[in-house]
Amino acid sequence: MVYQVKDKDDFDKQLKEAGQKLVVVDFYATWCGPCKMISPKIQEMSEQMSDVVFLKVDVDESEEVAMAYQVSCMPTFIFIKEGKKVDSFSGASEDKLREFIARLK
Repeated sequence: MVYQVKDKDDFDKQLKEAGQKLVVVDFYATWCGPCKMISPKIQEMSEQMSDVVFLKVDVDESEEVAMAYQVSCMPTFIFIKEGKKVDSFSGASEDKLREFIARLK
């Protein structure tokens, strides 16, 4: 399941609950074409990878979270482990996303 983050407090709570698991944060916008294209793939990955936490952050709804991670283009994927950012990339590449997850989890 991909969890839709509501705000900064919700985001912090989700990170804490993730514990040791890799957290993949999809920073997206509702008006972003590539974001819409990769969204079903992220949903599919979340169903296949129970050991990874998938979060979605709408940059227009949760500006505070997007600004904290200096997100300037969508989609941007931030990878977090134990509350710390370990990597990131921008762009709607399923292959790259799978590669990063495999390397970081």
